[in-house]
Amino acid sequence: MDAPSATERDPGDPGDPADAGDAPGAVIATHGLTKRYRGGQLAVDGLDLTVPAGSVFGFLGPNGSGKTTTIRMLMGLITPTAGTAHVLGRPMPRSVRTVLPEVGALIEGPALYGFLSGRDNLLRYDSADPTADPRTRRARVAAALERVGLAAAAGKKARAYSLGMKQRLGLAAALLQPRRLLVLDEPTNGLDPQGMREIRTLVRELASDGTTVFLSSHLLDEIEQVCTDVAVMTQGRLVAQGPVAGLAAGARGRLVVTTPDPGDAARVLKEQGIGDVTVDGDRVFGEPPARDLAEVNAALVTAGVRVRGFALERASLEDAFVALTGEGFDVAG
Repeated sequence: MDAPSATERDPGDPGDPADAGDAPGAVIATHGLTKRYRGGQLAVDGLDLTVPAGSVFGFLGPNGSGKTTTIRMLMGLITPTAGTAHVLGRPMPRSVRTVLPEVGALIEGPALYGFLSGRDNLLRYDSADPTADPRTRRARVAAALERVGLAAAAGKKARAYSLGMKQRLGLAAALLQPRRLLVLDEPTNGLDPQGMREIRTLVRELASDGTTVFLSSHLLDEIEQVCTDVAVMTQGRLVAQGPVAGLAAGARGRLVVTTPDPGDAARVLKEQGIGDVTVDGDRVFGEPPARDLAEVNAALVTAGVRVRGFALERASLEDAFVALTGEGFDVAG
């Protein structure tokens, strides 16, 4: 596909300040983005999202919270009902021709030709890209396969690939050319722990090279380890966004008492006004007390509880997520 001429240039190209987006330095910016399906289902409701350039941005939400619908609108796959979305400073979906060549994406799993080898799938992907240089195609395909750990399986038919190998191949397709933005929907789905570590390392490398990575995942620990920023969705609405450390710091931590007398410890903590007391083996958990921690510890000792550990655990991203959404780990939708 040829580049648009001056007369047919995308209205969202640089030089059209009216469509430049309202978040300077943002790779993705939405304002009031809304999607209502036929029948009245409101999938995304007034989303104001800002993804800083150079960030590894985690996108979290319970099942059915609107994450995948948001990603599909950002990539121009579906049209919003209301609101605006800018990607790389250009409005979507009408700038899809100029934006997508600068975006690598793995959304809802890779679409593969099972009868072709992994290498031939990538060659076909690359040949469909009008911006790709055919002279360097084979070298770039080999480099992408090597980067995701599939060089040894490059000649194997894709239908024989495991789920994890298919995810790797989809990621390789997104890496065939340098991209300003990489959008990954559940990139570690089907991978073993070693594969997950390798993908995390790869994401960090891409970010250090200047690529902004937008990462949707149901693995809270993965998000906390690799992401610099995060947004949390629930019931189609954005409930929080910002640096990962700041979001976790905004949640309350937990009081943790380690003792061979957990039943007695739980009773004393409740008597001391500690809320949400739970027991797990030799550890007793509770909400951080408003009173002096030393007084709580002294009450335990006075009651004959053998205290082997007494500490406040910092809040994790999981704690913040549960506090914001009221839901646990089923966040894959």
